[in-house]
Amino acid sequence: MSGARFGYVDPDTCQVSGRSSRARRSASAAVVATLAIIGAIGAHCATVNAADYPVRAVRLVVPFAPGGATDILARVIAPTLASTWGQSVLVDNRPGAGGAIGGTLVAKANPDGHTLFVPSGTLLTANPFLYSRLAYQPARDLAPITILASNPQVIVVSPTLAVKTVKELIALAKSRPAGVTFASAGIGSQTHLGAESFAFVAGIDATHVPYSSGGQANAAVLSGEVQFAAVSISTIMGQIGQGKLRPIAVTSRARARQAPEIPTVADTLPGFDNLGWFALMSTAGTPAAIVQRIYQDCARILKLPDVQTRLDQLGMDPIASTPEAFAKEIARESKMWAALIDARKLRAE
Repeated sequence: MSGARFGYVDPDTCQVSGRSSRARRSASAAVVATLAIIGAIGAHCATVNAADYPVRAVRLVVPFAPGGATDILARVIAPTLASTWGQSVLVDNRPGAGGAIGGTLVAKANPDGHTLFVPSGTLLTANPFLYSRLAYQPARDLAPITILASNPQVIVVSPTLAVKTVKELIALAKSRPAGVTFASAGIGSQTHLGAESFAFVAGIDATHVPYSSGGQANAAVLSGEVQFAAVSISTIMGQIGQGKLRPIAVTSRARARQAPEIPTVADTLPGFDNLGWFALMSTAGTPAAIVQRIYQDCARILKLPDVQTRLDQLGMDPIASTPEAFAKEIARESKMWAALIDARKLRAE
């Protein structure tokens, strides 16, 4: 997956590469505040003097426990950011409350770019509709910097379960009065909403069992506590290779280049497409110069061969979207998840 869907600007040339028609759609009400925050950055690539940033250690707040895709990505970029900035970059795991603990911490931090948020996409685009009360509002309280990377999810089952295909999983669910259960990295996570989306399109009853990380969700499938999970490909390839978990489909429209032998959900349910992504945000009110500095440094880091090799090993594709394109993606996905949450009657307290 290239950066075209998310709107990539090369920080060295300031040339825009392919913004998709979907990314050009006007922002929804859920992200009007977000667009206002970044308005000062402008649609062009300006040279901004933020040479003094950072002046102390930077925290990357991950709203999940260690071991999941978001945590792994943060730990990949942290050392290179530290080298670039000449300051320590620390990964601070703050799991719980569907990402609200980590999000609230960043929302209340000083708006100086030294406390950054590393969320998965659905924490920004689904949780405002999923939770009746949310301690922070992403569009109001956070400033978008960049979408760092994307990756597909894989629907996995235990090898002891008599299911090898999407059709067989659907048949199993429909044969049980209570349907099936699935694990996730937490309420509102990409692993939660990806599985809910699959269940909705498949027309099956599926009960959600949330955990604190993708790693714990994987373990729940392995132990047989749940029947399936839609987990990040970056957390699962080792266990698939060892035969500990059985993949039955990837959730992206096309097969994953890291595992082309795994079919897509769309092979059985035409049109199905669910791609996860991971981002970087700061506190609302962070100066535009600092936001632009962080974005440009991240864009350069994501072009480094060693970083790209590591991301490829994890099944991730570097994105490096502009702050403007990031805000538009929030708008697009907010509409999509709002519709699903309403259709599935999903609510969290």
